[in-house]
Amino acid sequence: MHTARRRPRPHLLVLDVCAASVVTAAYVAMSGYDASDGLPGFTGPWWVSLLIAACVGAPLAVRRLWPLPVLAVVLSASAVATLLDITRDPYLSTALAGYAVALFEPTRRAAVALALTLLASAAAIGSGEAVLTPSGSWSEAVGKAAFAWLALASAWAAGHVVRERRGRAARRKRRVVEETLAQERLRIARELHDVVSHSLSVIVVKAAVANHVAGQRPQETLDAVRAIERTGREALTEMRRALGVLRGDATAPPGHGSVPPPGLDDLPLLVQRAEQAGIRTELHTRLAADLPSGTALTVYRIAQEALTNVIKHAGGGTHCQLTITADPRGGVGIEVLDDGAGNAPVSDRAGLSGGHGLVGMRERVMMYGGAFQAGPRPGGGFAVSARLPPEPAHGPAASREETTA
Repeated sequence: MHTARRRPRPHLLVLDVCAASVVTAAYVAMSGYDASDGLPGFTGPWWVSLLIAACVGAPLAVRRLWPLPVLAVVLSASAVATLLDITRDPYLSTALAGYAVALFEPTRRAAVALALTLLASAAAIGSGEAVLTPSGSWSEAVGKAAFAWLALASAWAAGHVVRERRGRAARRKRRVVEETLAQERLRIARELHDVVSHSLSVIVVKAAVANHVAGQRPQETLDAVRAIERTGREALTEMRRALGVLRGDATAPPGHGSVPPPGLDDLPLLVQRAEQAGIRTELHTRLAADLPSGTALTVYRIAQEALTNVIKHAGGGTHCQLTITADPRGGVGIEVLDDGAGNAPVSDRAGLSGGHGLVGMRERVMMYGGAFQAGPRPGGGFAVSARLPPEPAHGPAASREETTA
């Protein structure tokens, strides 16, 4: 897999310049060796040795910028140095260039470069050590070639391992970003659903009432239109709050257009909206502890969605009970029960379990590690029950919810 090459960090380029200087100086020194160590010495002009030393060492300064050209130049110069009896090392300069190739080039291309490097080095060592200026037997030449191969292959393997690790780290980072984006999209969708669904359900119900009685009961029609206007304004307020969160200005100070998030104090208004839609609703709260703003928002959203489902699927005339209980330790229970005695068709409630509302409620409860149940009641109607533990089971998730608030 090919990855986009990043510009090397300055300190790595400085290290490469230092390595290039050391290798160049070492080859200049090796060109002056005589045969006192048992190996043939270089007998050519001094300027040739300087040129070869520069070609072997200097390109390493830019090995991270142009890995393949650097490897080609260094390998060719090292082979010439071997044939001229300058080389005394196991192709360490070529190994450094091969490391960069394995690190930055695609795996297939780097593998081909390694194979050519091994063949070229073996040919140069065999020709120089056993043919042109023999200093030992063929077995000794093979041993030197094997030693050089070990250095070259080890450097290539090290570069390949580092490349794979970087690739895995980059893929993990991309997955984290993708998961974060998916969670953010889910949060936005859930918040917009909670904001829009409830208000639109009330508006639809009141519009249907107005349309039904427009000719016979003008006053009731006027009341329905007023309720639609009021609910629409409240929906716009909720939408501004949600958009403020998306823009990141939810923490703006009071008086600068910020709207506080809904909480337990807004439950009576929520019940009033349900009653405007024809749902006879009773609210019971037993609070033995103050709730954090994130938990209060979650309680409000669950109650809002449950009442929305009653409005949409049970219809006017339904009797509903909303009970909120908070124990001294901070655990919260939410229960919404209706008798299903409204004017909505029974078949309309059959598909409730597949809607987005229950999924959203369940997701909110799961963020706190709580328990959620929803389904038809044995005697008719529908029941929604949620339990939030005293402390969030997943700290980061809870923190995100409070940040959203």
